[in-house]
Amino acid sequence: MRILHVAAEIYPLVKTGGLADVVAALPAALAARGLDVRVLLPGMPAILNGVIDLKRVIRFGPAFGAAVITLRLGRLPESGLLAYVIDAPFLYRRDGNPYLGPDGCDWSDNHRRFALLGWVAAHLAAGELDRHWQPEVVHAHDWHAGLAPAYIAQNPALTTATVFTIHNLSFRGLFPLDHHADLGLQISGANQSGIEFHGHLSFMKAALVHAKRVNAVSPTYAREICTLEFGWGLDGVLRGRGSDLSGILNGVDYSVWDPSTNAALPKHFSATHLRGKTVCKLKLQAALGFACRAKTPLIAIVSRLTAQKGMDLVLGALPALLAEGAQLVVIGSGEADIEAAFRAAAGAHPDAVSVHLGYDEALSHRIMAAADILLVPSRFEPCGLTQLYALRYGTLPLVRQVGGLADTVVDATPESLKAGVANGFTFDDASSRKLAARIGKACALYRDAAAWRQLQLYGMAQNFSWDDSAVRYEALYRSI
Repeated sequence: MRILHVAAEIYPLVKTGGLADVVAALPAALAARGLDVRVLLPGMPAILNGVIDLKRVIRFGPAFGAAVITLRLGRLPESGLLAYVIDAPFLYRRDGNPYLGPDGCDWSDNHRRFALLGWVAAHLAAGELDRHWQPEVVHAHDWHAGLAPAYIAQNPALTTATVFTIHNLSFRGLFPLDHHADLGLQISGANQSGIEFHGHLSFMKAALVHAKRVNAVSPTYAREICTLEFGWGLDGVLRGRGSDLSGILNGVDYSVWDPSTNAALPKHFSATHLRGKTVCKLKLQAALGFACRAKTPLIAIVSRLTAQKGMDLVLGALPALLAEGAQLVVIGSGEADIEAAFRAAAGAHPDAVSVHLGYDEALSHRIMAAADILLVPSRFEPCGLTQLYALRYGTLPLVRQVGGLADTVVDATPESLKAGVANGFTFDDASSRKLAARIGKACALYRDAAAWRQLQLYGMAQNFSWDDSAVRYEALYRSI
């Protein structure tokens, strides 16, 4: 079976979040099962420079504002999988964030930049761009690839199966309705309802309407997005898909997230040799200017610094966290007011709060390895990957019970501790008070070394690899 994955990001070349990790790992897991898998990516500088041995497949244009477009084929640096790259300098050869200009605002031509991604996927499906390979299934990821199912559906001669995965419904790919003239899609009469969303174009809605199957990145999130609270105005569309909507939990690439082999760590460790985790903690404390105390709870945040991720809740709970004698290390970037508030907290408490604004993959690994507790207090969370990484590193996740967090973290209650199935801490209401209370209870349990080690060992033994998820995706493909 020939599968084409279509996405705007892939680790380690371009990454702004968990989407890149999924697009790197899932196709490789499917290929390991014997499927013929390729990836289609936009030709951003880091992708053009990172994909190995690129060869020209076809040159065409003008299209979507670009005079010349070259489709190239090479191999991904990590997995060796074949990857098509759309080399359109006018649209993609821009430094920095793949979606935002230097002013922090969306590029004004994003509708054309990502429509081209979906359009090329559709023409590969039609066998018009590469006469040597034609996919049977096109799997589009998030709104950037959302027009791929729409372009395929509007060609009645195509029988290509399409799957669309929602990684985050809140990013709906919205553009002014009059931009439709740039897209080459029919959006008049009955066809308009398939892409129009309250007076705008929505790439996300186009995918939800036109894909043969829609998938969310966790079972709980698949249920949540059908409700008014989590549906972002698209809950009615999703409810209308009925059994065509499913949820498959994301996995972890343990070749990347393994504390026994990770080159970024100052000392390797495993469930049977946890001493190395203490070394990682002491070295990070020293680097951050904290007191080097192995028995002081070290709490970490590895996240976008946004209200969606519950970072305002953390700021509200910070006095209680400090009152517990804990230390806090934060890495990420996001909303300006939240960044400023964390900077101020670090300035006021330099001996207990450290903030690194920006993206640093190696530092993220060191923080994950050193910390005792990882905070993920999200208002909504489609799947979440950091809590899964944390478990393998013996770092206990403290999460709000939503989406994939609810599917993967079992609260340390007296009953679950006795049964030996707890692996972290959860709370329900999105309030700083509830978060502070759960931090307090987690810190109290931390002082019980035997109970804490039991939680660590159970979490480290859990397997959230892509193997099971790849089986489920293959079954989904075969069903259509």
